[in-house]
Amino acid sequence: MRIFDPHIHMTSRTTDDYERMAAAGVRAVVEPAFWLGQPRTSAASFADYFDSLIGWEPFRAGQFGVRHHATVALNPKESNDPRCRPVLDLLPRYLEKDAVVAVGEIGYDDMTPAEDEAFATQLALAVDHDLPALVHTPHRDKARGVERSLAVVAESGIAPGRVALDHLNEVTVKLARDSGCWLGFSIYPDTKMSPPRMVELLRTYGTERMLVNSAADWGRSDPLLTRATGEAMLAAGFTDDDVDLVLWRNPVEFYGQSGRLDLTDLDTPTSGTFEGNSILRGGD
Repeated sequence: MRIFDPHIHMTSRTTDDYERMAAAGVRAVVEPAFWLGQPRTSAASFADYFDSLIGWEPFRAGQFGVRHHATVALNPKESNDPRCRPVLDLLPRYLEKDAVVAVGEIGYDDMTPAEDEAFATQLALAVDHDLPALVHTPHRDKARGVERSLAVVAESGIAPGRVALDHLNEVTVKLARDSGCWLGFSIYPDTKMSPPRMVELLRTYGTERMLVNSAADWGRSDPLLTRATGEAMLAAGFTDDDVDLVLWRNPVEFYGQSGRLDLTDLDTPTSGTFEGNSILRGGD
């Protein structure tokens, strides 16, 4: 089983996670820029963070044969903080980087006017830079959040097929599917979606434009729940090809629209480890 996790925050995970993921079949990941858990105090901290996403994390992932790409953005939560707004002027420089395959996460948290403005501005950047967009749908009042997100997407002029609406569930899946956007589902231990619930959605709505991710971060989450979803699909009667479509070919197709997705040589074994590698022990 080959797995491409289209949304995971590896900055928050340990190197042991990379090793476990590689052993479970995870060959590629996309890491969207997100809120780090406490307020940033200036746009300069975003620059350091973005540099890490396109520099350090691809190197760290590569030690285990995992290909790492990123998306960059001013995330919805921090769109409300005036100290963070200048990052919108910083983004174009990073949207030109080869390792950046989309604008994201953008969208809504509390659905404020500030979030409206940041969302629209960053969709325009996606159009200007010919990149897909990864849209975070709010965790509260999800149906209204998806409706509002789709209205902003329509106003932006970006093609729906270049937009992924993430963190969907049973309440929002039909609305999102009918829009022509890609459908993202985050599989979590206690919240969001579970493998059995995901299987039921796949039975009902099919496998087309479906993206399954772990969205693993600094909270209680599990980077192997993509694998668990694939196993649940097989147990429910889906074919190996169905699983490959959902867990590999779909995210490849979506992010491949950037023209920057590099998945070459992923079948080549890697000998790099963390033992004895002094550059990887900077915290010693």
